Amino acid sequence: MGHVALCKDCQKEFVSLFSQLCNVKSNWQAWTDFVTMSAIAISNAFDLEGTTHDAREREYLNIIKQYKKREQQIFPQLFALIVNALEADPEQDFLGEIFMRLNLGSHWKGQFFTPYGVSRMVAEMQLSGIEVRIAEKGWVGIHDPCCGAGALLIAGRNIMARREFGSTESLYVAQDIDRTAAMMCYIQLSLLGCAGYVVVADAFRHPLVGAGSSPLLIAPDSEQELWLTPALYHETWCGRIQCERMKLAMENIDALFASKQRQIQRLGQTPPRTEQSPMGLPDAPAPPPLNEGPNGQLTLF
Repeated sequence: MGHVALCKDCQKEFVSLFSQLCNVKSNWQAWTDFVTMSAIAISNAFDLEGTTHDAREREYLNIIKQYKKREQQIFPQLFALIVNALEADPEQDFLGEIFMRLNLGSHWKGQFFTPYGVSRMVAEMQLSGIEVRIAEKGWVGIHDPCCGAGALLIAGRNIMARREFGSTESLYVAQDIDRTAAMMCYIQLSLLGCAGYVVVADAFRHPLVGAGSSPLLIAPDSEQELWLTPALYHETWCGRIQCERMKLAMENIDALFASKQRQIQRLGQTPPRTEQSPMGLPDAPAPPPLNEGPNGQLTLF
């Protein structure tokens, strides 16, 4: 069976399974629940402790308990179909296509995801000459501020793979205002082995700003929700992040020193220091010279 036929079979099976969840939930709510729990399962497998882990774990449990045991067993089956489909053919936006096939784009958000073929064409144009930048820096960043389900970034990943670049040579940065869409992107980037992160926030009001202008030094604000892909935990990326932190620290020290130097220059030359006594007090002035008067008497005047 060819890859295309296999993927189409995965889509059919996925839709058939998913429809069973819609007996108790609306299409949109069931989809949101599935995507959210899948993203949390991936994230918490690597982010093992802390407030983010705990909050997401609670969210997962709050969702899954709304379904009966028979329905709960459907979620891992749906996830397995995504894994199988992307493994068989990474040249696709599996979740984006399912999303549109289920007519979920008609939800109040009015979403429409760019077809994968168009995304591939755009990615081919944007990534021309990428070899030069990788040769200079060792890696390159690929950013989509309105990622949807991640079709453009998936296409970029596949172009990099065809050019024989691996997961340590490209950083994928995605952002979307819609949480469900952003998590769809996160799931697919994670399963395709892409190192990077997804941010849930309005790209206009809350654009990504890396500390020291580095996309590796993530500095999310209170309005941004951050999702790290598993491949970003690779030792190569951890080492690069540490190097960027050290570089930023040194730049801050240099900037502080330069600022102090400028302050000294603005003040001009400092006034001459007054000689100090051993106790730290100014030395007493020297006594006036003694003068000898006409009659041999010593006088101060």
